[in-house]
Amino acid sequence: MAAETAADDDMELPCAAAEVALQVQRWLAHLAAERRLSPKTVEAYGRDVRQFLAFLAAHLGRRVTLAALARLEPADVRAFMSARRMEGIGGRTLMRGLAGVRSFARYLERHGHGAVAALGAVRGPKLGKSLPKPLPTAAAKRVVDVGLRAGEEREPWVLARDAAVLALLYGAGLRIAEALSLKRKDFPEPGRGDTITVLGKGNKRRMVPLLPQVTALVADYVALCPYALKPEGPLFVGAKGGPLSPRIIQLAMARLRGALGLPDTATPHALRHSFATHLLARGGDLRAIQELLGHASLSTTQIYTQVDAEQLLAVYASAHPRA
Repeated sequence: MAAETAADDDMELPCAAAEVALQVQRWLAHLAAERRLSPKTVEAYGRDVRQFLAFLAAHLGRRVTLAALARLEPADVRAFMSARRMEGIGGRTLMRGLAGVRSFARYLERHGHGAVAALGAVRGPKLGKSLPKPLPTAAAKRVVDVGLRAGEEREPWVLARDAAVLALLYGAGLRIAEALSLKRKDFPEPGRGDTITVLGKGNKRRMVPLLPQVTALVADYVALCPYALKPEGPLFVGAKGGPLSPRIIQLAMARLRGALGLPDTATPHALRHSFATHLLARGGDLRAIQELLGHASLSTTQIYTQVDAEQLLAVYASAHPRA
């Protein structure tokens, strides 16, 4: 039976020797049965390895054997990456393809068929950082304004809570985890303070100013909340009085996307992106924005200058008569 399977796979992999084709089949079966990967993922991994083997057969001038895989040099892997690039393959697709090939190589090594050391000696392609996708100013304002009215079938205190959290994301630039980690004692009473101290990434604390509108929305939520909010307890609570899950705010934002016709990129974190981008567009200092966001490095904040420049070029292209 094994010989028949190898022969069948050999027909599917004319670029590879029967021993390699057999191991490909067994590896794919392992991914499906033991790793429980989805059929589409298994199919994609198989396609990636077939492409790699087909390239090697042409590159080496012979069918690929297990011994040939073990003898590969880093230059051979780089040649494969270069060939894929020449075909117009993007960095992320190439990275995923290499992940499939490396998975196969690990399978071979674990089962005593030799190590493909060249794959570990070559770095994957550099991936450019994707730019944040902020909401337009008007849309961001509508999210907070409509938050109190969207979904009238829900309890008023729940609507007020969700609106207060979203207001903190856009009005103060908080991460959703930072907003939901606030204690009741962290938030000042109306008229008794206009800043809060936030515990951010790396347990770093920073002071964040509050807009009067944000303070008012949080105060409205506190007044409507049916639970006694203890000073050391969470400021924002769920339906049963426990800590509020980020998933609840994500669902609230999804409802607002539908109500306002916003794209799928309009997520809670997009409100934080919007905070930074809109401040920068209004002349905000980059280092001040870095402090407000709690970024450890200015280079992280500088990505918003690219967003601002991209938006400026889009306006230019749409408005200039010669564009």
